[in-house]
Amino acid sequence: MLGYDWPRLHAALNDLPIALLLGAVLFDVLALATRRESFRVVSFWILVLGAVGGVAAVVSGLQAEEHISHGDAVHRVMETHETLGLVTLGIFGLLTLWRIVRERRMGNGERAGGLLLALAGAGVLFTTGLYGGRLVFDHAAGIPTTVLEAELKERGSDHH
Repeated sequence: MLGYDWPRLHAALNDLPIALLLGAVLFDVLALATRRESFRVVSFWILVLGAVGGVAAVVSGLQAEEHISHGDAVHRVMETHETLGLVTLGIFGLLTLWRIVRERRMGNGERAGGLLLALAGAGVLFTTGLYGGRLVFDHAAGIPTTVLEAELKERGSDHH
């Protein structure tokens, strides 16, 4: 797979949808604050792209789970990360479909509801990322044991 295994592919794919989805929320807030139609249009398109990227990140994450060695502590964090990732995808997927169907016909109340859902989604997305970071930085999930052992040995020989 072009030199990538599932954990590396997941790491490569997960940043872009995070940036796009958070950007979509930001542009929604700007559209509301400034009443500029262009911000709403930008929000719509980056939401669509972010949701598609979110599918790729979730699929690669589900595959990565099956391809890394892990114990109980990693498994517990991984399960929480997975659940939050699926909830995040559900929120932004629903929001994307809603906006595809209703974008040109939404009233102010419906737009406000969409913004509240997007803000809630951003909160879940942020928490999902925190758990993903814990997997890598606290538990070295996805780092092959031989690589980790070599790194620990090198660190033990007074390297900075």
